[in-house]
Amino acid sequence: MNDRITVDIQGGVADVRLVRTDKMNALDNAMFEALIQTGERLKSEPGLRAVVLSGDGRAFCAGLDTSNFAAMASGERGASAGLVTPKRSASGANRAQHAVMVWREIPVPVIAAVHGVAFGGGYQLQLSADLRFVTADARLSVLEIKWGLIPDMAGMALLRGLVRDDVARELTYSGRIFSGQEALAMGLATRVCEDPRAEALAFARDVAGKNPDAIRAGKRLLNLMVEGDQHEILLEESREQTALIGSPNQVEAVRASLEKRTPNFAEPEVETRAPVPFGAS
Repeated sequence: MNDRITVDIQGGVADVRLVRTDKMNALDNAMFEALIQTGERLKSEPGLRAVVLSGDGRAFCAGLDTSNFAAMASGERGASAGLVTPKRSASGANRAQHAVMVWREIPVPVIAAVHGVAFGGGYQLQLSADLRFVTADARLSVLEIKWGLIPDMAGMALLRGLVRDDVARELTYSGRIFSGQEALAMGLATRVCEDPRAEALAFARDVAGKNPDAIRAGKRLLNLMVEGDQHEILLEESREQTALIGSPNQVEAVRASLEKRTPNFAEPEVETRAPVPFGAS
C-alpha cells in the first residue's frame, strides 16, 4: 500500500499520508483498498491516541480518478457497478462508502489536514474526520454534479448536522468550488491555518497527552449525538461517566493535575484481532 498511503506512528499519533502525488492523490481502486486497509488497521492499533490524515504533494485529494468517468461515458448502467450490494460493512456502507466511513469509525480523534484541492470523493473523505484544518486558499467542492452524479461516498450522512439544509443543497446542486476560508464561515472547516498538517499534528500530540479512556468515550458519545435520541444519549453519558470515575487513568489524570506533572496513562484495552475483510461475515 506504500505507493498510495504511508503511516508513521510516533507517540501514539498516526501520521497518515496519501502519496499518489502524480495524480493529486486521486481515488483509484488501489487507493480505495489502501484507505480501507489502513483505516481497519488503525481501529485496533495498540497505543493509538490520535490520527492525522493528509495528502502529500499539491493536494489533499482530487477525487475519483478521471479514468472512471471515461468508462462511464460508455453508457453502462449503474447496476453493473455493484453499488447496491449485499456486501456492506457493519455500518451499512458499500466498499466506496466504507473507504470514507472507516475513518469516522476509528475510536480516536481523526484530524484532516487539507491543502490544494479536495474535490468530490476527496471532499467526502475529509468530511469523515472529527476535525478539518484547511488552508485559506484550499479549493473544495461537492463536485459530483459536474459528472451528472450525486455524492455517494457517505457525503450525505457526513454533511448532516454540519451545515444548514439549504447550504448542503446549494453545494450539491451547483458543484461550485469554494475556499477554505468560506468553508470555515459555513461551518465546514474547524480552523484555517497556513500549515494544516503541522497544526493538526500539534493538536493530535496534545490529545495524546489526555486520558485515552476519556477521549475514546468522548468520541463514542459524539458519534452517538448525530443519530441517537435524547434518552439514549443521556443514558450513554451516564454509562460512560460511571465507567470512567475512579478508573486508573481517571485517577492518574486527577493526581497529575493536582501534582502539576505530566500524567503517565496506561494504554486502554483495544481489540487486537486482524481486520475482517470487507463484506466478510
